[in-house]
This record gives sequence, structure tokens and C-alpha cells, in this order.
Amino acid sequence: MAKRRADAIRLRLAGMDFDTIADRLGYASRGAASKDVCRAFDAFRAEEESAVETWRELEGQRLDRLQAAAWTSAVKGDLKAIETVLKVIAQRSKLLGLDMPLRTELSGPGGGAVPIGPVSIAELRSAIRIAGDPDPDDGEDTEDSDGDPDDGDDT
Repeated sequence: MAKRRADAIRLRLAGMDFDTIADRLGYASRGAASKDVCRAFDAFRAEEESAVETWRELEGQRLDRLQAAAWTSAVKGDLKAIETVLKVIAQRSKLLGLDMPLRTELSGPGGGAVPIGPVSIAELRSAIRIAGDPDPDDGEDTEDSDGDPDDGDDT
């Protein structure tokens, strides 16, 4: 069973569909082959998640030791030790995902919605660029909303 599962995974990774895998390896159906491969991937993910959590705990313990080593000097005012402790705290926050994600918002007049009416693709790209998201494909798309070259007729 383990060999067949390993072979099924190998074939799936090679791009074979589940019908072919079922036929080649003697599964009762396409669904049975799919279920076996999915179970194997789920088990692999669970093992990986467990390993990552173990690593995260180990790194957290290392950071705790580093912070403890610098703490006494930091609370006494040693600027170098304070800097070290702050770096350790920042690293721990990153490791544990404690930092709040940044939220960026584009607003219109008076903080309200950005008024947008019928605009050309060039005007829309300009607004996106102003918002800080330059389009790497700028200028390549010359179709308007009706799918024709930008002829000014969107119908």
C-alpha cells in the first residue's frame, strides 16, 4: 500500500490525471486514487506544520536566552543592550506573527470614496500609479470595455 501511494504521488507530481493513475496502479476508481494522494499530501503537510512549530518554539527559546542575557544591562540604561533587546523583541514578533499588517487606503475628497465615472484605461492606470501600484504592463492593453481597440466606442 505504501509503495502504491508513493507511486501515485510520483505520477501525480509528474502531471498525470487521476484516471490514468487509477488505471496504472489498480485503484478501484479515479476517486480512490485522488483520495489516496490527497491523504498522503495532507499527512505530509501535517508533518511539515509540526516541524515548523517545533522550529518556531526552538527559535523562541533562543531569543528568550538572548534577551535574558542583555536584559539586566538594558534596564540599567546601557544603550547597546537596549538596542539588542529591541532587536530580539522585533525578531520574536516577526517569528510569532505578532506584527499588525499595514493597512493602506486611498480616499477621495473629505476622506470619502474616490469618485470614479466612465474613464479610459489610461486614466485608470494613472489613478492606480498615483495610489502607489505601478502597472508593469502599462501601455500594452489598448482595448476599451467593448473589447475593441480603444476607439472611444464602448458599445
